Amino acid sequence: MGSAAELAAAALMILGYPALMLAALVPSIPAFAAAAAVTYLADHYLHRKGSYLINRLSKVRAGLSIRFLIRQLMLILLLARLSHADDLIFYGAIACFIAFYGLQAPHGALVTLIRSRRRMPVATRNIDLKSRIRIPDAPPRRLLHRSVEKMLHLDLFAVVGILVSAVMDPDVAGFVGVGLTVGLGCLYVAVLLPYVRGSKTPPKADVVLAAVDDWLAAYRPETVLYFSGSKDSAYQVNMWLETMEQLDTRPLIILRERAILNNLAPTTVPVICVPGGVHLMNLDLSTVRVALYAANVGKNIHMLRVPTMKHVFIGHGDSDKLASVNPYSKVYDEVWTAGRAGRDRYAIADVGVRDDDIVEVGRPQLAPIQSRQAVPAGPRGEAADGRCPTVLYAPTWEGWDGNPGNTSIVLAGENIVNALVKADPPVRVLYKPHPFTGTVSKEAGSAHQRITALVEKAAAERAADPRFATDAAAEARAKADLARIEARIAELTGTGGDRGDEAEATREGIVDVHKHEEIARLRAEWDDAYWRSFPTYEHRVIKGAAPRLYDCFNVSDAMVSDISSVVSDFIASGKPYAVTDSAEVGVEEFKQQNTAVRAAVILSNSAAELGGLLDAVRDPSRDSLAEDRGELKRYLLGPDEPKSIDQFNTAVANLGLKAEARNVGQQSRLGAAGADPAQLTNAVPGQRGASAGETDGVSAG
Repeated sequence: MGSAAELAAAALMILGYPALMLAALVPSIPAFAAAAAVTYLADHYLHRKGSYLINRLSKVRAGLSIRFLIRQLMLILLLARLSHADDLIFYGAIACFIAFYGLQAPHGALVTLIRSRRRMPVATRNIDLKSRIRIPDAPPRRLLHRSVEKMLHLDLFAVVGILVSAVMDPDVAGFVGVGLTVGLGCLYVAVLLPYVRGSKTPPKADVVLAAVDDWLAAYRPETVLYFSGSKDSAYQVNMWLETMEQLDTRPLIILRERAILNNLAPTTVPVICVPGGVHLMNLDLSTVRVALYAANVGKNIHMLRVPTMKHVFIGHGDSDKLASVNPYSKVYDEVWTAGRAGRDRYAIADVGVRDDDIVEVGRPQLAPIQSRQAVPAGPRGEAADGRCPTVLYAPTWEGWDGNPGNTSIVLAGENIVNALVKADPPVRVLYKPHPFTGTVSKEAGSAHQRITALVEKAAAERAADPRFATDAAAEARAKADLARIEARIAELTGTGGDRGDEAEATREGIVDVHKHEEIARLRAEWDDAYWRSFPTYEHRVIKGAAPRLYDCFNVSDAMVSDISSVVSDFIASGKPYAVTDSAEVGVEEFKQQNTAVRAAVILSNSAAELGGLLDAVRDPSRDSLAEDRGELKRYLLGPDEPKSIDQFNTAVANLGLKAEARNVGQQSRLGAAGADPAQLTNAVPGQRGASAGETDGVSAG
């Protein structure tokens, strides 16, 4: 429902309107002015905050225009109650507000038309359209951003002037205010007019599409990552960006929703966002041989219909969830899994995916996760370099269905953290909760707060313990490094700012490769400086996006978590881990249901079994599950050699050869039959003959 400040502003605004009526009826000019000021300021605050409450007010017929109209009607009522009904200012006020609302229609139409004409049929990133077509600058942001609110607030001049005239004669102030309101409203409309015609508008769709085809013909993409989904699913394509950058073939990313493009992480790979199905099928993708799909969605059909390329489902994670064995997967030429586990899931599910069509390629995204290196060897269980062993507690969130097995944070979280902070020999605790924790369950939110307080209290007690030494000078240098790196990253990411609109972003959206590489290097330096900026024994709650989860993996010697992709990813490190059976189904059943926990220490909600994990961390000779973890890692994620990215590139190359062999064979068959080889492209994008009446629901035939 919004923050406390937003709720207070909304309450003041809503209460302000009855106060306006009361002040008008009394009548009281000071009271009316005060109530009007409250409604203006509260309204502006809610809009500036982009408050959810603004939309809710519109749903109950209390939208922005209605609120302004009511305030103006109350002003007319005030004038009548003050016996100004026969005065010229009374009629001037009525005429002003009628004319002012008469300007709303052309203003709204122009804003809508400008936005519509500047919306590109195809939006791009890292593609040079600037040299091929003319894309004019976007209108100044101040003209279109919150344009309705800005237009309506021009009535403030008339309202203030009329109130002044109601107190003082003559009516000069009122008519000056009326003139300013109407005049500025006309000026606002006039300033918008040039942006709906001529050189201020981008080229038409056919010109833009021809320019994109011209670029495609020059670039000749070979491997496409295709993605469609809601803005909340952008992470599913973002996780593949680095892999696409490392392909041996020429990569291209095709998106279907503008919301995904707006939430796409920075990348050097060319990106085309094609919302329209017909526009997609009219693109010249004849050089593409492999299409990769990260999600099973309906719009995949617009690319799956193309026979000249091979289609592969790569997914967006590796887990035992039902989504990992979706029957839809059998529409693809191949399904790529991380390891043998994915192949076995399809065999057990028996959903029509043939074993011959499954290829194991590893998980390229897990390359940043480092294997276990330091061996704890000190007399008190400390690591060889003198630091405390680090245990990461990374619970997942509570989920939507209230299942107690979703997260350990409610029933086991405090027990786990209590046991870790009191461990002897000591360990360091890193607590990194899921960002959604507490969004559904109040109990989960309260447990998170208690765990946070517990970790922070333990950190303060440890800082005062003379047994734990610190190097203040080294930490000060690390903090100085952090400040320097953050300033440089802000400088690099801040230059250029957000583009004016979609058309301008398409024109200017070519990433600076050197800047991109420098930012990546600086983020790695930031991560190193962050861990050096506080003592290696200090318990810490990890908040926000940085440091990333994988960075926490790399500084940890073990992890405690719940059933989620976090566990599957941590297995890549080969380090000991524990998983909580929060639903208490029993150890054997828990392992039977979840492949990823078969080499884990299984915890009950009491966390009494945590000692087994700590023993494995302190003394590798007592790590009884080490061999099981190695086998499970190979089973889930494939072998360490060759590297996953090499396996992935090999799979792309092999499938590309199959696509090429199919196309050559098709040409031969058409030639033997005396047919025109051009028929090969009958189902291929690039055919400009698409009917103008076709829509996104166009048949795949």
